[in-house]
Formats: sequence, C-alpha cells, structure tokens
Amino acid sequence: MIDTHLKLIFSGLAILLTFVAFVPYIRSILRGNTRPHVFSWFIWGITTVIVFFAQLEAQGGIGAWPIGLSGVVTVGVAVLAFLKRADISITRTDWVFFTIALASLPFWYLTSDPLWTVVVLTLVDLLGFGPTMRKAYGFPHQENQLFFLSFMLRNVFVILALEHYSITTVLFPLSIAVACSCLLMIVAYRRRVIAV
Repeated sequence: MIDTHLKLIFSGLAILLTFVAFVPYIRSILRGNTRPHVFSWFIWGITTVIVFFAQLEAQGGIGAWPIGLSGVVTVGVAVLAFLKRADISITRTDWVFFTIALASLPFWYLTSDPLWTVVVLTLVDLLGFGPTMRKAYGFPHQENQLFFLSFMLRNVFVILALEHYSITTVLFPLSIAVACSCLLMIVAYRRRVIAV
C-alpha cells in the first residue's frame, strides 16, 4: 500500500504534467501551430469535469484533483479553439461522435451510482477522440506529440495517486492513457508515411 505522502507526490506530479502539457499546447494554439478540433475538446472538457465529481464521490481523493484541474483547462482550450477558429472543419462523422456524446450525458442524471456515470462518461470521452484521431490521420503535423505524451504520463500518475482503487476511480484515467498512446502511434505512423 502506498502511503498518503507518496500519493500526494503522485498527484502533484500529475498536476505538474497537466501544466507541462497545457502551457506549451495553449501557446502553440495561440501561434497557430496547433489546430485542435473544437468538438473533441468540448466533449473532453464536459466529461472530465463530471468524472472529477464522480471520482470524488467514489473516494478517489487527491488522485482526482488533477482530473478536476484538467477538466477546467480543457473547457478553456475548447473555447480558445473556437475563438481562434483552430479546426472548425466538421464532417458528418464528427457530428455523429458529438451527437452520441451529448446523448450519453443525461445518463449522469439517471443514475446515482458513480460507477455507471464514469463508465458512460469514459465512453463519451473516448468518442471525443474520434474527430481528433480522424484529423491526426489526415494532418499528423497539426497535433502536438509532447502534449499527448504528457497526458498519457499524467494519467499514469493519477492512477498511482488515487486513494481508493475501483473501476470507478481507475477506468477514466486508464482509458485516457491508452487513447493518448493510440493517438501518438497514429501521429508517428502518419508522419513517417507522409515523409516517405
């Protein structure tokens, strides 16, 4: 069993990685080098904030703090992406992901069990990766690899920082770590293919 001080350190590292990922990412958006997909970031922001509250209810404790911070900043990135007109190219597939995501959110109100809330919102959040993965496949140089690497590592530290381990507390950060890894592989592969 990891002691509380070590969990606090892991939570602090996860929060630090959140800033390490977001600060350059936001700068890159402001310079026009990174063009995040508005739908993905909107979906991620809403689901992350709600999962934060569900994790707190499931006794995730200090391990949930980085998720809460990330949710707030993610909503800010969605707003910035919209204001900067970063990537507002929206396909039918993007509308499908977005519609499914929004249709799933009311499930939070239909259950009082944080497990089902986290399961549904994790699925919604993963659906949010759809438009970004589609875009990363077509335009791999418009995605910031360091950002998604930082987030993958951040979620590993979130898991280590959790005060209580259950599907409710672990599912979301584990799923996001895996999704970030998949996105990194797509970007690396497509950059290599395009360079040839």
